[in-house]
Amino acid sequence: MRVSLASPIALTCAAVLSLPLPLAAPAAATAPPAASALPPAPDDLPGSTQSLPLAPLGASSRAGGDGSARPADQGLTRRDVRPFSLLGVVWDDPRAALHGTVQVRTRATGGDVWSDWQDVETHTDQHGADPDSAEGASGARRGATAPLWVGDSDGVEIRVRAENGVPSLPDGLRLELIDPGEAPADTTRGTASTGTPTGLGASEAAATSANAELAPYGSAWIPALTKEETERTTVGGAPVQAAQAKKPYIGPRPKIVTRKGWGADERIREKGFVYTKTIKAAFVHHSATGNNYTCAQAPSVLRGIYRYHVLSSGWRDVGYNFAIDKCGTIYEGRAGGVAKPVLGAHTLGFNTNSMGVAVLGSYGSSTPPAAVVTAVARLTAWKLGLHGINPKGTVTLVSGGGNLYAKGKKVKFHAIAGHRDGYRTDCPGTRLYGKLPTTRTSSAKYQGR
Repeated sequence: MRVSLASPIALTCAAVLSLPLPLAAPAAATAPPAASALPPAPDDLPGSTQSLPLAPLGASSRAGGDGSARPADQGLTRRDVRPFSLLGVVWDDPRAALHGTVQVRTRATGGDVWSDWQDVETHTDQHGADPDSAEGASGARRGATAPLWVGDSDGVEIRVRAENGVPSLPDGLRLELIDPGEAPADTTRGTASTGTPTGLGASEAAATSANAELAPYGSAWIPALTKEETERTTVGGAPVQAAQAKKPYIGPRPKIVTRKGWGADERIREKGFVYTKTIKAAFVHHSATGNNYTCAQAPSVLRGIYRYHVLSSGWRDVGYNFAIDKCGTIYEGRAGGVAKPVLGAHTLGFNTNSMGVAVLGSYGSSTPPAAVVTAVARLTAWKLGLHGINPKGTVTLVSGGGNLYAKGKKVKFHAIAGHRDGYRTDCPGTRLYGKLPTTRTSSAKYQGR
């Protein structure tokens, strides 16, 4: 089963724990590369994506649940496929909404038992880049459902039904079956005398260099620091606000698994990084990928989401700035440096001056583990603290356009908000959303408030 954790994180970061290293100032906002800069998938890219066009379903497909299918229904009957672990549905026009239901069932690799039907969340524009951003206007983008983690499988069946009264489904519906592959082999070979990591490709060197003030080149994780150590490494150095110097309210830096640690192949994302000015708010999400994964599989889930966001959906990189698995492990998301204000694609209309934190799983009816709530509190206490933000306070953001707030409207949010606060959506799930008040209180305590 292709689920090995790149964890075997064999690098030592003890030196970082003992040396107070100042954070680099956030880079100035830069324009992203043109859409044509998105590279084709290299032939030797770990994993694979099978893209299967959907077709009209016949009357014998059972798509209607009563042995019948409607003219608008599309899907695929049971079939054998190459092994995969994550799936989703994409279509041609990113502005077209899929008003309907998507259900799949799968067969575990090597077995003959099929799963029950599972729902795939059909949101199309709840996440993603803001409409007027270069990424949002990219011609590479496609409409897409949420990805669903189904585990190691080699058989699939899918049915897509339009809602009553909807005459048709979006054009170009395709089922994407993603094998996240093994994590790329460790290519770190040391550091040249110039301080540049040797043995790393240019994109990987850039991604690891973005965290150079926090951990050695090629590190699989950024080590945790105590509150006192965190204050020594940050106070007086950007991006900490000047007002923080007298009384810093910065939470202890948590351990963060880097992109190297979870096995991101840096060759598939667009080159370069895009930054916003600051971080005022943290939007909490769930990935809607389901809870049928082990914590050892979380890096594979992340590699699958990354591949789906970039190669299937046409995004410049994975959309979230951070991810947290159900055991509370924190992962670096979009490349550019965990301490820097990287512009994400997570809360349509409010990506500017915010960060997105995705809890891997679905939390509409499932209660998030205590470890998840603690991890969100610790992460936000540190990252919001770097920018002088009180987790129990409120902040004002300007809408880039969405279904709740018109473009240009100034909106007041909790500093730790749920996705549904900025967009009409169920995300981050009722059960996770209900934990946010506790998260705000805990986060503030970690800051010493």
